[in-house]
Amino acid sequence: MKLGIGIGWRPEIAAEVEALTGVDWVEVVAENLCADHLPDSLVRLRERGVTVVPHGVSLGLGGADRPDAGRLAGLAARAELLGTPLVTEHIAFVRAGGPLTGSPRLEAGHLLPVPRTWDALEVLCENVAIAQDALPVPLALENIAALVSWPDEELTEGQFLAELVERTGVRLLIDVANLHTNHVNLGQDPAKALDELPVEAIAYVHVAGGVEKNGVWHDTHAHPVTAPVLDVLAELRSRVDPPGVLLERDDAFPPGAELAAELETIRGTLRAAGELEARRASRRAAGGPGGTEPRRTGPRRGTPAAVRPGARDRTAVAQTALLSALVAGTPAPEGFDHRRLRVQSRALAAKRADVVAKVAPELPEILGDGYRAAFLDYARTRPMSGGYRRDALDFVERILVHGGLPDPVAQRRLTHWWEDRSGPRPPSRTTRIVRAARAALAGK
Repeated sequence: MKLGIGIGWRPEIAAEVEALTGVDWVEVVAENLCADHLPDSLVRLRERGVTVVPHGVSLGLGGADRPDAGRLAGLAARAELLGTPLVTEHIAFVRAGGPLTGSPRLEAGHLLPVPRTWDALEVLCENVAIAQDALPVPLALENIAALVSWPDEELTEGQFLAELVERTGVRLLIDVANLHTNHVNLGQDPAKALDELPVEAIAYVHVAGGVEKNGVWHDTHAHPVTAPVLDVLAELRSRVDPPGVLLERDDAFPPGAELAAELETIRGTLRAAGELEARRASRRAAGGPGGTEPRRTGPRRGTPAAVRPGARDRTAVAQTALLSALVAGTPAPEGFDHRRLRVQSRALAAKRADVVAKVAPELPEILGDGYRAAFLDYARTRPMSGGYRRDALDFVERILVHGGLPDPVAQRRLTHWWEDRSGPRPPSRTTRIVRAARAALAGK
């Protein structure tokens, strides 16, 4: 299916996305949608014939556990609600621990890289097959950005993706910004990865911005798209004309005019690379020099090889050791770059603070300038064990248990916030009115 040029739909830029011209489709984070109704903006876009693709972030198909049936059902329901031609997820693990290791369940709150080993590949392939059987439309999987690499890997990224496609027939969502990130952080060559993967399996492409700090590239989705990322996009276009290309932006949203300009830059990059490839193809057809014909392999659904005995257990132990080092302060597993692990650990804690501030915006308001330092101190000793809303409750509970706040008004507001959200049901209207009156009398 030809998708065209798209942009990531986010509530913060819903109006700007609706006003953009030349947008053929949008992508929405699946977990941010209710399973039974859509935001008005998405309804209007669909009525205009704009395709909406749900993009999952929480399945953890690269994890040692088999996919959670409830999460799969939720993604399937959103696919049905949107009438989408496909759904997408990531080649990543997002949680570890639990029954396979006999240890507490840990949540990363982020996408973490899968070791490119035969064990991890077999586990991933079986998980993908389970997901494909549960979903009503085709599945495409995205390569992720990484700050750390696993020691003793047995496959390159391109080889790993090619094997995945060969065994499962899954489509690929290639993020060229992630290829650039891994080039800067891990020394991996984007061109080599593109040469090795089956480009005809690409369902669509992500383009996003980031920033380099102290020699580390941070895939922020909060900065303009840079020239090196556009260069990787041109490299990809020289090998295949992708069915769709989408601009991602998740934070620090610019005005609509800037989004429109970035989309036009993406169109121009694709156009120029396509024209260059057409000239090369013409020279090849005429017998002149034009480079090597790129690999053209279409996806086919094979039968995933059986997971070897112990592969899930070995994968579980390795992933739990890494995640525990990142979020619980346990010793770093052997072979990892300790400096990079510290960078990744800080990045995970910072993301937790940012997301909790979004899902519970009252907390930065109540705590003021002290919110971030307090949350990072909490995150240093308290790994995530549930979602971000649970994380917000645990954070506030820790403050209240360990002495509370010196400001009695802030203490009262924080206590009410926790009581309202930790109880079996929200407070009554009368309770809310009484609290508001007391706050007004207290000068708030």
